[in-house]
Amino acid sequence: MRMDGDESSNIEDRRDEGGFTGGFGGGGFGGPGIPIPVGGGLLKGGFGLIAIIVIGLILGVDPIALLGGLSDGSGYVQPPSQTRTASRPSAGADPEVQFASRVLKSTEDVWGELFQQMGRQYRQPRLVLYRDATQTACGMGQAAMGPFYCPPDQRVYLDLSFFDELASRFRSPGQFPQAYVIAHEIGHHVQNLLGITNKVSQMQARMSRRDANAMSVRVELQADCLAGVWANRANQERGGRMIEERDVDQALAAATAIGDDRLQRQTQGRVVPDSFTHGTSAQRVRWFKRGLENGDINRCDTFRAQQL
Repeated sequence: MRMDGDESSNIEDRRDEGGFTGGFGGGGFGGPGIPIPVGGGLLKGGFGLIAIIVIGLILGVDPIALLGGLSDGSGYVQPPSQTRTASRPSAGADPEVQFASRVLKSTEDVWGELFQQMGRQYRQPRLVLYRDATQTACGMGQAAMGPFYCPPDQRVYLDLSFFDELASRFRSPGQFPQAYVIAHEIGHHVQNLLGITNKVSQMQARMSRRDANAMSVRVELQADCLAGVWANRANQERGGRMIEERDVDQALAAATAIGDDRLQRQTQGRVVPDSFTHGTSAQRVRWFKRGLENGDINRCDTFRAQQL
């Protein structure tokens, strides 16, 4: 894919702060607000791009606390009182940082315009780059969780080594799958700003685990669709020259690789649909393609869909 142009000023680089040496424990992108039973405390209120990497989360951790945050009732989640100053990557930054920064800038442009069309204001999130572990408003974030979004501080957290995992373990090389990962997490930010996060959290508080899991699937599939909307709009802005057919194939391969059914089959040899939190491979592909083909946010209403 061709991702050139301006870089975002909302990059926060914490990679020199250190942490622990962990590694990735599973597959997918982090889910919203699921307590994560790993060292450093519980992560409450954290979303994740395609899936929570920790397979244990995918296989049955209670997600009733999903999407918990510090909302003011309008769908906007207030950041903590103490925030860091964003640091823009220098001209000599490594290619992965530059790429992530350009993808983030593209999402800012696309969603800024779409929110303006809806008569709303788009609040730009920050992308935090870190190694191994970092403190977040949702608790201790760890690389084993994969990329995730934290509603209380409106930040996407990414350990860039996840991209190596995406290429090697999940056999999804190329830059477009990486862009898809970032765009999925930004999709959770869009859900947060639109008030979807808060509404889903309230609904799940009254649900059984099975129903809460099913609601989580709809949240994640909608984020996949919103990632597709971004790709469609960004490609149009560049005259249809940003995304090639092979880029789409790579992104669809990534979505396939991290479906709950495929991950469960690989890790435990059987599939338990009631424990799904992100959707099957086919569902993830279907909803990403819907957003990619139409570029219409109204086509991403997974909550009213009769069939996912």
